[in-house]
Amino acid sequence: MEKTCKLFIDNKPFEFKVEGDFFWGEPKLLYQQHDNVLSKMSWENEGFSCVKAFEVHDFLKLQESVKAILIEALKTHNVAVEHDLFDIKDYHNYVTTDALHNQVIAITRNLETSDFDFDIDALAKRFGDILGYGLTSYVEELKKSHIQIRISRPNSLDINPPHRDGYLSYWEDIVNVWLPIAGCNKKSSLPVVAKSHLIPENEVLRTESRGAKINGNIYNVPCILETKSGEIKMTRPNPKEGEALLFSPFLIHGAAVNENEDITRVSLELRFPKKN
Repeated sequence: MEKTCKLFIDNKPFEFKVEGDFFWGEPKLLYQQHDNVLSKMSWENEGFSCVKAFEVHDFLKLQESVKAILIEALKTHNVAVEHDLFDIKDYHNYVTTDALHNQVIAITRNLETSDFDFDIDALAKRFGDILGYGLTSYVEELKKSHIQIRISRPNSLDINPPHRDGYLSYWEDIVNVWLPIAGCNKKSSLPVVAKSHLIPENEVLRTESRGAKINGNIYNVPCILETKSGEIKMTRPNPKEGEALLFSPFLIHGAAVNENEDITRVSLELRFPKKN
């Protein structure tokens, strides 16, 4: 069944078509309110916060590593790129079709720590120190680490639907980390719904996992169409370069529409489980 997902981002309306079977959930709260990875934070009730992640030289090293991965992904699909001339924000000038973009993200959505010329585990320790819990990059259920480079071209539907990662079993007890790499600003950064991790399931209208199709693409995460409060109202926390957005896997987020006219937004998504 096709429905229209209508939402607001910083009070601006957006809408797009979603195919899927939608249902209201059970009367229960999935967010564990005891000994949760956010339990020690003053912002737990909001469900998210922007924190300092890097010194400048560390950020530039990570940015350079992401650039190298993107260039290799482009070369794999016969796109000629000169390293010194390639600017991440100009990705859309090299990748001009959805078909090619889908081939690139088939690579960039499924990376591991070893793919980066950067110590990702040092980030897990840094954020663990902030949260007061030991974190790891290794996801036991997946038997590996899992990192995604998110690429959102201007004037595109290069987005996830509004969703909760915690619906997937391997993301139930983690902290989500969203890192701006290039082109991230108030027109393109990740939108979230404050306090939405505290909304029980019977107030959420959604699909099953892998149950939503947007623009021909099927998503692993369910699409949340609306809540009992009505259309979804999102805000963009907009972390600066060198900062990270930390949030609960049960916080509704996604629909990161890139409103910039001529800038590709590139970000990094990390999910760090608590150490046992």
